Amino acid sequence: MDPIHATQKGLDRLAEIVRRLRDPEGGCPWDVEQTHESIAPYAIEEAHEVVDAIERADWGDLRLELGDLLLQVVYHARMAEEAGRFDLAAVVDGIARKMVDRHPHVFGDEARDRTAGAQSIEWEAAKAAERARRGAGGALDGVPLGLPALTRAAKLQRRAARVGFDWPEPGPVLDKVVEEARELAQAATPEAVAEETGDLLFAAVNLARHRGVDPEGALRAANAKFQRRFEAIEAALARDGRRPEGSTLEEMDALWDAAKARERSG
Repeated sequence: MDPIHATQKGLDRLAEIVRRLRDPEGGCPWDVEQTHESIAPYAIEEAHEVVDAIERADWGDLRLELGDLLLQVVYHARMAEEAGRFDLAAVVDGIARKMVDRHPHVFGDEARDRTAGAQSIEWEAAKAAERARRGAGGALDGVPLGLPALTRAAKLQRRAARVGFDWPEPGPVLDKVVEEARELAQAATPEAVAEETGDLLFAAVNLARHRGVDPEGALRAANAKFQRRFEAIEAALARDGRRPEGSTLEEMDALWDAAKARERSG
């Protein structure tokens, strides 16, 4: 039986499907034309959709989105194999080796009585050692430019902190946030406003990091809260046959406060 139509599960079947899609003779013209660069944005998009499914606790959707993300891995591995660089087996073997090497307390002889925090520190140290072996230069080298800006800011700050460039406690970081907010308020040109806005956001990420908060996750939660409360405004107005553009800011503010009060009391 053709393995593509077989009932067995696993990476082998998916890898064969992608191989056939990429076949210059009998494959799909769109798939044949793709490159690492052309499909790179899809990996970012699929990763965000995985996170969205998790935040919605939609486990059926999560299964589908994980499949979409896995397809990106298989696709890039196939293109690399076509170019003679590496194949899917090398990708799987590489991550398996890395996980074993970075968990000597599980797969080796090291003591197992360590906290999650201690393990995170050792994980970062192991990654730094790997970068050093690859010949990476500065402490900030290798932080991907394609990361969401908030995530990249936090990662840059963590890297700098590992070499001692960091405040020892959250207090001075909060002072820096206040300072940057004041400078933004005083900015007089569009260029200055843009620069000071960036500085304020960077300082806010730093404060979140010091307080143990993931800034990307915190902003996603704030986005969801804003959407939830604004939709409550729309629903309240709709009951009177109205829309937001036909109401006043004062009315919408009152409905916003009511929605916030319901959330806090519920």
